[in-house]
Parts: sequence; C-alpha cells; structure tokens
Amino acid sequence: MDANLKSVANTVWWLVLLRGIFMAIFGIIALVSPGIALLALVWLFGIYAILDGIAAIAIGIRARGEPQWVWTIVQGVVSVLAGVIALIWPGLTALALLFVVAFWAIVLGIAEIGGAFASRRSGSTAWGWTLAAGILNVVFGVVLLIWPASGILALVWLVGIFTLVGGVALIVLAFKVRSVAKSTADAPGVG
Repeated sequence: MDANLKSVANTVWWLVLLRGIFMAIFGIIALVSPGIALLALVWLFGIYAILDGIAAIAIGIRARGEPQWVWTIVQGVVSVLAGVIALIWPGLTALALLFVVAFWAIVLGIAEIGGAFASRRSGSTAWGWTLAAGILNVVFGVVLLIWPASGILALVWLVGIFTLVGGVALIVLAFKVRSVAKSTADAPGVG
C-alpha cells in the first residue's frame, strides 16, 4: 500500500465510521418514527434548495452580460421559492414528492412495457423480465396514487432501510480501513 494512502486511511477511518453511525441512526429513526424522518428530509431539501438558489442568483449576477445569465437567475429564484415552500408547507412538499415518484414509476413502467414488446418482436428472450418490471412499476405508481399516506410511509421506510444498511456497510468499511492501515503501519520495514 502506498505510504500516502496508508496515512490517509489511518487518519480518516474514523470519519467513515462517523458517517456510518449517522447513516445508521437516521435509518433507525426513519423505521421507528417515519414522520420525523420525513420532516427532516423535507427540511433538508428546503434548506438545500434555498442555498442552491442563492448561489445560482449570485452566479447569474456575476455572469451579467453572458447569454445565459438571466436564466441562471431565474433558476435561482425558482430554487429559493421551492425551498421556502418546502419549509412553510412540509406536508404539501412530502405529498408533491410522492406524486413525482408515483408518476415517474408509471411513466417508467409504460416505457418498460413498450420496450419489452419491442424486444419480443426483435426476438429477444429476456423481454418477459422487462415486461414484469414495467408492470410492477405501473402497479407501484398506481398504488402510491390510490393510497398516498401508505405510499409516503413506504417511501420513508425504503429510505430507512437503505440508510440503515448503508450505515452498517460504512461502519464495517471503517474498521476494515483502520485494520489495513494498522497492519501495514505495524509491518516490519514500513513507516
């Protein structure tokens, strides 16, 4: 292992561990108390959108005279407004997110179904799996539209599972990085 890489691994392993712990804690919160997790996600989006919008407005003002400067400012204003709306009406923002995911799943599913039939016509043998995925996506999107409260809960649980598993993976990785850094640092003739 390169000396610089060993030094970095020895120095930052605990940051990877910290990320993993925070991710796992958020995952547990999302699974145990999905309402709090959903609110945190909406607030995070709102704050991000406001900061992104302010940055875009500043870039647009500094790029005055360039062909796209007005559009950069418009993007910034839209981002700031979206962020403010998310912070003022978090429930509406969560519902809007659900509808975006639902319509995305339906459109994606329809495209997959179309692709499956096109693959079948061309002689592909894997068209059935694509058709099944398309049907599942359409059903998922329709279910989200029919039962939005359950859909939001399911989305938060998916985020919770993802972050919990990702957090545990980062924790394991942190200790592996630490052990590799220690083993190469302790090896004779190294360091």
